[in-house]
Amino acid sequence: MKRVPTTLTLAVLGALALAPGAGAAVVEMGATTPRPGASCPDNCQAIGRVTGYQAGQAGRRSPFRARRRGKIVAFSLQLGRPRADQIDYFDRLFGGPPQARLSVLRPGPRRRNVLSGQSELFALRPYFGSTPTFALERPLTVKKDYLVAVTVPTWAPAFGVGLANEEAWRSSRDAERCDDVRQTAAQQRRGSLRTYGCLYRTARLLYTASFVPDPRPTEDAADPAPATPAPGTPPAATPPR
Repeated sequence: MKRVPTTLTLAVLGALALAPGAGAAVVEMGATTPRPGASCPDNCQAIGRVTGYQAGQAGRRSPFRARRRGKIVAFSLQLGRPRADQIDYFDRLFGGPPQARLSVLRPGPRRRNVLSGQSELFALRPYFGSTPTFALERPLTVKKDYLVAVTVPTWAPAFGVGLANEEAWRSSRDAERCDDVRQTAAQQRRGSLRTYGCLYRTARLLYTASFVPDPRPTEDAADPAPATPAPGTPPAATPPR
């Protein structure tokens, strides 16, 4: 579990965004201005043992559904600053210190999603009260209409509550026990299938994902036939005799 310094991450993302002609401008999925604050410590709530994605935020539906193919190169979490007693409570409730990883889901019928890829795990405790950006060791491939989710094997104080009704997220919990936060529901086995039938309103998972879309071709894939020079036209280059 290691974190690449934010300054290095931003430098890499900046280079991608400014590469001339590359068509690789970074899209920050899930970013809104303004964005709600994390609930901890005042009304401290955390997400735990779950995989989830934001289904609606700030009047926009499916903000974490990819509009085209590309790669996720980093993600950010807006973390609250829980008190020591709150940290101890969540550690005991969810079986360990706070951790998170990013996940990519291939959507299926009736919200049955397959885990197509996931990042390494990141420890969160050192970054409470801030919004760290985690660069991925290996970018995650995302195809059109795939979903970008956050997976929390233990717990994370990256949660905004008491928001507008349009703020809604879906979870991998058993649809018959949507309110049972103790169940182990994090989807972490690649190729596994989970139904995301639990929808929660007036709350937001506080994460964003740095998405680099594949460049769009500007010419046909086949090389054009070489033009025939006009009579008397000198060649562009003359090989040695």
